Amino acid sequence: MPKYGPKAGKNVEKEMHELKHHGRYKSKKQAIAVGLSKTRREGGKAPEKGS
Repeated sequence: MPKYGPKAGKNVEKEMHELKHHGRYKSKKQAIAVGLSKTRREGGKAPEKGS
């Protein structure tokens, strides 16, 4: 069973676009973290944040 739902993929893809074209984040990891965080807030399928 996949860990991430389609909403997570779309959110991460959007944030990676922001990184690449607008320089919004300092690293790929940060862009991915923001995308997954948005997914969690919207109620999408993504694992809980690690501590």
